[in-house]
Amino acid sequence: MLSEQVYTHLRDAIMRGDHAPGAALKPQDLAKEQGVSLAVVREALVRVVGDGLADRLPNRGFAVPAYSDRRWQEIAEARRTIEPVLLRMSVERGDVDWEARVRAAHHRLSRTPAYTPEEGEYYSEAWSEAHRLFHRSLMEGCGNRVLLETFDRLWTASELARRWSTHRNPGRDGVEEHRRLEEAALARDADTAVRVLVRHLTLTAEGLTGET
Repeated sequence: MLSEQVYTHLRDAIMRGDHAPGAALKPQDLAKEQGVSLAVVREALVRVVGDGLADRLPNRGFAVPAYSDRRWQEIAEARRTIEPVLLRMSVERGDVDWEARVRAAHHRLSRTPAYTPEEGEYYSEAWSEAHRLFHRSLMEGCGNRVLLETFDRLWTASELARRWSTHRNPGRDGVEEHRRLEEAALARDADTAVRVLVRHLTLTAEGLTGET
């Protein structure tokens, strides 16, 4: 139970940006901060590493990944390869219930505040979940559970990079990008929907490579 609490605290802190990209995660400091043993902190850190939110560096301890880490671009490449296929399948196969879910998910996303003062400078957990549900609903029309499981894994793996990218590019018009994505999908315009999605994913990846 104690390890679970420390893990949740550490995971949320990284997601909020309390630990900067590339910052060391020192077990001794974390143990003192949380009032727990080193063993408990190390167990929590191993779990965070497993989530892709930290790295275990040989002879150097633990650290938050850097902006420049190659994994983010590899994940982005994987998403640009797989998600357009799922979206095209959804546009071709999705029924009226799928259309209703997409519309409802987009409505929820558009009405959910992206930022709340109590959650710091990164977007809120409520918006994060609404964002996930919108993109997930777009893909669900494909009807292929194996492909959807792949989508889910890639989405989870890219969450930290997505938050960093949004934070580094506050002027990006994500509202318009999502509106265009919903519009093209529900118009059954697969080519446009895929083009908008690829651009959407590319902008997120580029947000980690440019200068702030």
